[in-house]
Amino acid sequence: MAHSNEHDHASAMDYPAHEDTYHGFVHMITWGTITVVCIVVGMAIFLV
Repeated sequence: MAHSNEHDHASAMDYPAHEDTYHGFVHMITWGTITVVCIVVGMAIFLV
């Protein structure tokens, strides 16, 4: 099996795009968690 240089492109990675994606993911998870907590608190107040 011959060695392939297919994965030797680390210097071509777009790190700013990766960081933007990561920050977007963290932002989405944060607001999703806040939303779920608000829904659960609302259910505890109004359904019990």
